[in-house]
Amino acid sequence: MFPEDHLMVASLQPFSTVDYPYHFSAVIFCQGCPWRCRYCHNPKLRPFIFPSPGLPWEKVLSFLSTRKTLLDGVVFSGGEPVWQPHLIKAVEEVKSLGFKVGLHTSGSSSCQLSTLLSYVDWVGFDVKNPFDQYERITQVKGSGEEAESSLRMLLEAHIPYECRTTIHPRLHSPEDILALAETLSHMGVRHYHLQHFRAHGCIDEQLILDTSPFYLEEALYAKISSWFETFSIRD
Repeated sequence: MFPEDHLMVASLQPFSTVDYPYHFSAVIFCQGCPWRCRYCHNPKLRPFIFPSPGLPWEKVLSFLSTRKTLLDGVVFSGGEPVWQPHLIKAVEEVKSLGFKVGLHTSGSSSCQLSTLLSYVDWVGFDVKNPFDQYERITQVKGSGEEAESSLRMLLEAHIPYECRTTIHPRLHSPEDILALAETLSHMGVRHYHLQHFRAHGCIDEQLILDTSPFYLEEALYAKISSWFETFSIRD
C-alpha cells in the first residue's frame, strides 16, 4: 500500500496558532485517508497517491531546521497521518530538532494509533457523530467501532488532547450532539469542542447548499458545558 520509503507529505503550512493549542506550530498535511467524510474540506488528500504529489520529506526537515527559535511545535495532520508507516520515524526526526509534536487524527486505525501515542505530545481527536451513526459521516462501515476503540486508547494514554466535532444541520441534530457529548463525558473526555462546517473545499453539494446554521439552545449548551472542563463552539 505504501511503496515510498518516506512520509507522504501533501503540503506544509509554515505557521499556525490554532492547530496546536497554546503553541506556535507548523502543520504537515499527510496524503491519504481511508474515510470519505461528507464535510471533508480536504478531499484532495483522500487518495493514497504514489509517488506523493507534495513535498519531499527532506525539504520539510530543512525548512523546520530554520524555525527552531520561532515555533514551539509541529502538527501532523491530513488526510489521516496514522496510516503513514514512516510516521514514527518522522516524529522522531522532528523531535530531534527540539519541537513538540501534535497529531490530528480521527482514530480510523486503533492499531496504528496504539504505536504512536508514546511518541506524540498532544492529540486533536475528531469525533464525527454518535459512534453507532458514524457511517452517516464517514460512508465507511465499522468506522464508529474503530473510532471508539481509538478514543479509549487515547484516554488511557494520559497525554494532553482535545476532542472536537464538526457540525452541520443536515448531519447532526441538537439531540445527536447531546447524546454524543453525554457518551464522551461518560468515557472520561474532559476537553470537547464543536466547530462549524466550512464550505470551502467541500465537494458535497447538499451540505454546501444548505446554509442554515446549527444552533444549540442556551440551556442545552449549558448542560453540555457542565460535563467538561473545557467546552466551546468554534467558528
